[in-house]
Amino acid sequence: MLTNEQIKNKLIEKFGDVLTDFSEPYGMLTFEAPKDLNLKVMQFLYDDAELGFQFLTDLQAVHYPHDKGRELAVVYHLHNLKDNVRIRFKVFTSIEQPDVFTATKLYEAANWMERETYDFFGVNFIGHPNLKRVLNVDEMDYFPMRKEFPLEDQTRVDKDDEMFGRGGSFN
Repeated sequence: MLTNEQIKNKLIEKFGDVLTDFSEPYGMLTFEAPKDLNLKVMQFLYDDAELGFQFLTDLQAVHYPHDKGRELAVVYHLHNLKDNVRIRFKVFTSIEQPDVFTATKLYEAANWMERETYDFFGVNFIGHPNLKRVLNVDEMDYFPMRKEFPLEDQTRVDKDDEMFGRGGSFN
């Protein structure tokens, strides 16, 4: 049975100390890789006979607006179906140049996931065969999942907090 320790050791043996922030939240091995190595890390995880991470479960982004130069994280969830082991790794990029290499050549499932991540976060997946909006209108000039906008318009007068159980007293 493949363990997190075995996976971590193989990754460190192959990539040295460029992979960082190893942890195991809820038992899932998680680590960070430099964005220019995302494909090399995935290819190694895919090709290594013992590791066999040949299924991309999910790919998404997270916006960290206060982390200068690392505002966008692309998060990959990979699955070894034979041993039923999942891992997560992250690459960070700046919001000014949100370029990350596409994983579509290795995982066909990455196609739509990368399009959705581009559509909502603005990550530019270099080499993607058809990187365009998939859910939002083409004319949209912003990326709605970034934390640049308030959740609610605070100037609305048609919303009374007391009607929603926020503030005020109910006798």
